Amino acid sequence: MLPFTIEQFLGVFASYNRAIWPMQVLAYLLGGLAFVLVFRKDRWADQIVAGILAAMWAWTGIVYHLTFFATINKLAYIFGALFVVQAAAFVYFGVCQNRIDFDYNEESAGVIGVAFVFYAAAIYPLFGLEMGQHPNELPMFGVTPCPVTIFSFGMLLLTRQPVPRWLLVIPFLWSLVGGSAAILLRVPQDWALLVAGAVSLALLIQRDRRVASAC
Repeated sequence: MLPFTIEQFLGVFASYNRAIWPMQVLAYLLGGLAFVLVFRKDRWADQIVAGILAAMWAWTGIVYHLTFFATINKLAYIFGALFVVQAAAFVYFGVCQNRIDFDYNEESAGVIGVAFVFYAAAIYPLFGLEMGQHPNELPMFGVTPCPVTIFSFGMLLLTRQPVPRWLLVIPFLWSLVGGSAAILLRVPQDWALLVAGAVSLALLIQRDRRVASAC
């Protein structure tokens, strides 16, 4: 049993979207930049992409979870802390240590990664509108937990070298929490979160083992 109603849950999104406008636009611009840099491979591309992902997780943890969602669910304090930890992990492994090698590959991981990115940015909100959700109540790309998580899985699949396993723990846990809650809250576009978590984890572990054995 959830400690809030569906109406309260959607009301939080409505208040949140009004309060942060136009951050939604900036999130799309940053997400688009991150995706483009995967293919350009400029000198600082990997660090910039990791920094953008860190910013999305930090913003969602602090502003969405701790400031808005916590008003109806005290577990949001735990969720917010975990999202901030994930942001710190992207900064540490991706920005400071430069251990995330973003690069498109034509294997199944790369193709599915592009699909997850496209889903998080475009199909996700359209799916919500098609299911009758009001535009103000939509979880938006780059600034809410489930789209951020799906986008992150997509971007991590767009890598060639083994990804630090710590980067997968919190997104996978959220895929279980958010994906399961979506069934109760009737947010069908979030059902893909369960798929994204399971598929991404399996593909990345398989790919990383293959790369390690070839070295």
